Parts: sequence; C-alpha cells; structure tokens
Amino acid sequence: MCGIAGFTQFHQQQGSIDTLKTMGERIFHRGPDAGSEYLTDHVGLCHRRLAIIDLSDAGIQPMKSADEQVVISFNGEIYNFIELREELIKEGVEFKTDTDTEVILALYQSIGINKLLDKINGMFAFAIWDNIKQELFVARDRIGKKPLYYSFFNNDLVFASELKAMLALPSIPKDIRLDAVHDFFAYQYIPDPKTIFQGIHKLEPGHYLLVNKNGLKKQQYWDISFAQTSSEPEQALKENVQALARSCTKQRMVSDVPLGAFLSGGVDSSGVVALMAKIADENNAKPITTCSIGFDDEKFDETEFAKMVADQYNTNHHELTVHQDVAESLEHIVSFFDEPFADPSLVPTYFVSQLAREKVTVAIAGDGGDEVFAGYEKYSADHMENNLRNKIPPWIRTNIFPTLANVARSININASQRASSLLTSLSVEPGMGFYISNSFIKDSTWQTLINDKTKIELGDYHPSKLTIDFYNNCDGKDHLSRILYTDMKTYLPGDILVKVDRMSMANSLEVRAPILDHKLIEFACTIPSELKFNTNKSKPEKKYLLKEAFKDYLPDDILYRKKMGFSVPLASWLRNELKSITEERLLNREHGLCNFFKKEQIAKLWHEHKTEKKDNATVLWSMLMFQMWWDKYMNDSNSIKTTENK
Repeated sequence: MCGIAGFTQFHQQQGSIDTLKTMGERIFHRGPDAGSEYLTDHVGLCHRRLAIIDLSDAGIQPMKSADEQVVISFNGEIYNFIELREELIKEGVEFKTDTDTEVILALYQSIGINKLLDKINGMFAFAIWDNIKQELFVARDRIGKKPLYYSFFNNDLVFASELKAMLALPSIPKDIRLDAVHDFFAYQYIPDPKTIFQGIHKLEPGHYLLVNKNGLKKQQYWDISFAQTSSEPEQALKENVQALARSCTKQRMVSDVPLGAFLSGGVDSSGVVALMAKIADENNAKPITTCSIGFDDEKFDETEFAKMVADQYNTNHHELTVHQDVAESLEHIVSFFDEPFADPSLVPTYFVSQLAREKVTVAIAGDGGDEVFAGYEKYSADHMENNLRNKIPPWIRTNIFPTLANVARSININASQRASSLLTSLSVEPGMGFYISNSFIKDSTWQTLINDKTKIELGDYHPSKLTIDFYNNCDGKDHLSRILYTDMKTYLPGDILVKVDRMSMANSLEVRAPILDHKLIEFACTIPSELKFNTNKSKPEKKYLLKEAFKDYLPDDILYRKKMGFSVPLASWLRNELKSITEERLLNREHGLCNFFKKEQIAKLWHEHKTEKKDNATVLWSMLMFQMWWDKYMNDSNSIKTTENK
C-alpha cells in the first residue's frame, strides 16, 4: 500500500520538485519505505512506498515504461497481476521487475485504459501520464477501497490519496461546503463525491478521470448490478460462494512481507481466518497470525469469540484491551482524517491496526460481508418497517402518521423519540424511510441546533436526496436489493473503507478484504434476496447464505450469536474518559461548531447527556469529531468561508 499525489500544469505552474516532496511528506505514513518524484512541463507526480511485492529498489515509483513514454504513480494491489504478466510475456513483453505496477504500465501500453480497468482485479488508485498523448489518467478501484481526492481549478488538476497532501499547494482554497456539514451530521461521514471543501472532490469508486490541455472528463467504468437473479438451487449457490470466498482469500495471501488477519469473532472475519488457516495448512505454511481488540465493558467485548476461532485453527493470536488509551490517543487518531468523520469504531480500528503492525505488514479482514450479504441489524428493522408500510393504507400513513409523530416527539423520553422516528419513516416512501431510520441526527434536532445564518444559507437542501437517489436508481426490483445497493454506494466507500484505510495507513499497515472482490460481489448480487435475508424461519436470518457457506468451518456459537458489530461504549466514554476533552472542545471554542450551531443548544445537549437525563452520545460524538477536525485544519479562522454548492 502506498500514497500518491500530483498535478497537471497545462495552463499554470502548480509547483516544483520541492512542492511534490512536500506533498509526499504529508502522506509519509502511507509509505515509509521510499519516496520519489517526477516532474515535466505539464505534469508532476509523487509517490510514497510501502513495499509489499518485490521489495527491491526496482519497485520504486513513479515508475517509467521501458520506452520512458508512460509514467505511473500507483497505490494498491492487483491480485491477478501474475496471470496478466504471463499473458503479456507470451505477447513478447519483457519485464524488469516482479511488481504489479509494471504490469499496469505494460497493459496500458498494450490495450489502453478502458480494457486495462476491465482486466485488473484489486484495490487501487493510480495516475498514468502518457507523454505521447499528453494526457493524465487517474483511476479508482471498483468498490472504493483506495481513496482519491482531486480538484480542478483554472483548468488544471491536483490529486492525492489524502486531502492533506493537496492542501500543501497554496492555490487550493479551504472554503467550507455547508451542505457537506449537514451531510456529515446526518451520515457521520461526507459521502462521495463531496468533501468538506468547496471545489475539492472524491473520485467515486469505479470511475476514472482523463485530463489534457482541453479540460477534464470523468467516466464511470463499472457499477454494481442487481438486474439478474440466479435460478440455481441453494446448494449450488452456497458452493459457488464457498469457492469464490476461498479463491479471493487465496489471492490476497500473496505477499513478500509478513501477513496476518484481523479477527473480531464475528462471522465475516472468522470465516476469512478459517479459509486462511486451511490454505496455509495445505501449503505447509506456519500458523496464521491473528489480532483482536477488546473492551473492559463486556457488552462491547468480543474477545472470547475471537479466541474460540483462534483456538480452533491454532492461530498465533494476539489481543489488546482498550482502556484509558482512547483519551490519550484521540487527538492523534483524528488527525489522520482530513475531513470530519465520526464512526466511533475508528478507535478500535486504529488500535487493532497498531497491534497488527507490530506483528505483520499485511492484514486480511472480513469487511464487506454485511453490505454484500445483508448482515446488519438495521436490515431486520427496515424489513419489518417496510412490511408495515406496505400493509397500511397510504392515506393513513401520509395524513395521520405525521401528526402522531409530532405528538410522540413532544414527549421528551427516548421511547417516544423512537416511536416518532418510526411513525415518520412509515409516513414516507421506502427510500426516504431508509434514510430516516439510519440518519444520525433527526431533522427536529438539526433545526433546533443550527443558527439563523446556517438555516438561510442551506435553504431547502436535505441530505436524504443522496439515499433516495441511489435507492431509486438501483436496477434491482425488490426492497432489500435497493437498500444493499444504497449502502454499497454510500456507507461502504464513505464510512467503512475510509475508516479502514486511514487507520491502517496511520500504522503503515496494508489491509485486504476478500469479500469485497468485485467478482464475489457480482455473484452475490445475483443471489435471490430471500437467501441473503431468510424470512422463512421463525426468526429471520440475516446473511443466511454466507453463514451456510461458512457452516463447514465455524461453530454455531460464532455463526448464530447476536451481532455486536465493532461497537464502542460511547455514552460511557463521553461521561468519563472523554468528559474533559468533550467539555473543552464543545463549550470553550469560538470557531468551529459555533459557526453553524447555537451555543446554548450545544450546552443543553451536553448537560442532558452528562446528567444522564438523555443519551445524546451520537450527536455529541459527531460534534466532538467535527470540532477536533476544525481545530486541526481550520485554525486560521479569518480565512474561512462557507458556501453551499455552486
């Protein structure tokens, strides 16, 4: 895994070699093994290297083609590069290294960007400069495992793996995008393609950019599709999932450096570890190294289940319990997110990455199982909610439920607030209902919090449009397919994969996710919804077919226990370990939250939570994350502007 950055200068000089060095230094943690730069009149590229395959200096980037007419800066791993390399050798191509980077270069020169993107299987973000065509291609992988930020000011491009590298250029303005602030509090992250800054974007998964002197073109090359539904029997589908999961895991075990796995004790990571252990045993390899994180609060601790799997497969297992470290480390952890991000599981993800990096350089994880095979608890709630919606006459839902929701909202206890949310969700169409059920801030709370200036500048903008658009644009016909598609286009790349990338890269650790192989995803999308979320049982079974596929490897205590997720004791942390920093950041700052929210409303939410009158942990945590980000990146308050979306 690595870090990349660069710019074009067709119309203006963007910088020098020193500028590129500074950009690289800002993402040093992504690639501490080596760094290099490439600069011509029209393009500048830099690269930070974390060596995984071919550890020699021959793998240093930016890398030039044999004829020196094409240059690449590449972040990621191509899992089928060996077979692609063999195909190219048969065609007469000669290679100087054993890297996947050189294979991408040769493929580009042989078949062009579109066929190249169709052939490669992996996680990646790369920039290819074609000196003959005088064009720059910038591409991101299909699922969004690797990040890519860009801006296009004055007809020239600036791009990087992380925002902090782009901000090394004085020409990049830091104008706050107000609709992105609203998005952040609704989703706990800022969804693609927006960023917190106006004019800076995330390149969406499955897209590439083409830049030349005539301008910029963005092109989508891949998307998730639920259009086809398999008619194969359940047993055949199960065997296909088993075979794909195994082959995808085996591909990701190729490494020239020590390799291990994250093990939470949940279905996905346990299944992946089981496959790794079997593959290692077949090849007479040493036991797999596994790493787990625990908490003092047993309601959030899964280490006993992780240990169960570790013992079953005789792994070299390591555990770490998160104690007071969270308060001491939070400032450092948050600094790796260049825009507001508030998924609380960033904390254990950081610590498990730190633990893993002490033992290995590459870790394999179970990410993606919940989104691809329908494993989240929210899918159960949404299934029941949508069944209710379909059974209640529309005139009752649209005319009576909103009134009942307002009545419930006026009763200031948590149960009434939940009832209000349910009634509101039932009163609207399914896409909007999915948003309401999963939003992290209620509209009523938001309207109470924001000041008059924010209210006027936002106008009629609402974050739900993102969810509704993806829900409605899915080519699948049933409700489950639509919400899975929505999560795979928003929550997965915007939250889960951002969290894993930043926290692993903070520790110079590469993380690979077999379940997020695009071939496995494409197959999973053809599986009938009733075999993902099985409602034929007395109790609906989430992630049904994946559990059936892992049944040969895992005990029922792992497969069928209540899902805990990668949760943290957030309410308790805010009242105890994080009390001091929360009060300092939320109540004693003149800029940041106070630019958008009423001070007295922030204080009210904190007082209610501190005195245990209400559990306001979610919104308070989002506020804390926003303010900590602001203090890190926006301390020059006189230069701040806010815009909505122009």
